[in-house]
Amino acid sequence: MKMKALSLLLALAMVLSLAACGGNNNSINNSGSGNDNPQSNTGTPEPGNVEAPRKTVKVGLICIGDENDQGYTYNFIRGKDAATAILSGKGIDVDWSVKWNVSEDSSCEDANIELAEEGCQLIINNSFGFEDFMLRVAKDYPEIEFVACTNQGSWNDDLENTHNAFANIYEGRYLAGIAAGMKLQEMIENGTITEDQAVIGYVGAFSFAEVISGFTAYYLGARSVCPSATMKVQFVGSWSDATAEANAASALVDMGCVMISQHSDNTTPATTAQSGGVFHTGYNNDMISVAPDASLIGTRIDWSVYFEYAIEAVANGKTFDQDWCHGMDEGAVLMTKLNESIAAPGTAEKLTETQALLSSGALQVFDTSTFTINGETLSTAMALDTDGDFTPDSEEAVFDGAFHESHFQSAPYFALQIDGIEWINSAF
Repeated sequence: MKMKALSLLLALAMVLSLAACGGNNNSINNSGSGNDNPQSNTGTPEPGNVEAPRKTVKVGLICIGDENDQGYTYNFIRGKDAATAILSGKGIDVDWSVKWNVSEDSSCEDANIELAEEGCQLIINNSFGFEDFMLRVAKDYPEIEFVACTNQGSWNDDLENTHNAFANIYEGRYLAGIAAGMKLQEMIENGTITEDQAVIGYVGAFSFAEVISGFTAYYLGARSVCPSATMKVQFVGSWSDATAEANAASALVDMGCVMISQHSDNTTPATTAQSGGVFHTGYNNDMISVAPDASLIGTRIDWSVYFEYAIEAVANGKTFDQDWCHGMDEGAVLMTKLNESIAAPGTAEKLTETQALLSSGALQVFDTSTFTINGETLSTAMALDTDGDFTPDSEEAVFDGAFHESHFQSAPYFALQIDGIEWINSAF
């Protein structure tokens, strides 16, 4: 019996010894440390255990404002920060150099040169009026990639290092319009206003296609649920002028508008709507915090989607689209939080339902059966020329019963004044 017990003890000791050796090898292989002479490890490391070297990309960003506007530029900075975090998880570090409050003049050209000389591999310009100045610089730095956001001249020029990028923000504006229209219809049904008092006021920066496309989509969304709705548009002639935007919103309230929206960079239309006792939908940011009794919802572009795509391509030495555009299908267009405390009942459900239709392509925002121009159904695409006159578009964007916005280029080109929308002024 003693000999049998001794044999058992010896066998157990051998098992424990082998287990201990196996544990040590496993520790070394997983950690990559614990052995001063890696060559002495006879095991071959698993491919998944070899960490790829990190890459760093230097990126310049030229902004028309700064994050304090809580609107347009703030939204770009939010995209910048989100993309930086996502790319870090992919082993790519982004070294940003940001130029704030740059005007749409020669100072933009200077900013592009400065960033190029700093060694930026990618330079992003965030305002419509920056593109011409960017293009003057891009030809002298063919090794650097230049991006003009919300613009249209870079993708089809003779330079391979210039790009345009935008998103189908008209989809988000259509949804914001639905939230506004449902509120108007609720007010009609409650007897707060009559059908002919369902008037929307819209603060627009310029009478450019980008703005016209947006407020037309917004109006079509509103009218899809409030058929009596009409709209008045006041242009301010600036992308970012807080005082002018407030004055325009105030004037629209004085004209009888009971809902205010905007394509402008600041929160003053929201605060003006609240002080005027009317409702509001925003752009670029959730404006409920500054106008909790007025602001229903907003829409914004999530620039992190594009930033991640472009920066990762540069990091890996790959080419990327010269003209990029996506919408809700890839999460590039988002809705901000719905203000449930003032929204009409059923708004959230309606928005969810409509967003699914937009994402799938089952619903076309500019369905030509839903609007007229001078009483007639649109049958051919039209565009504004440099003198402000309507001319046939170079591409036929009307097909399959709809005007297909951003189909031929990322930048919007819907520049028509449809029935039901009154332009108070023009600011080309």
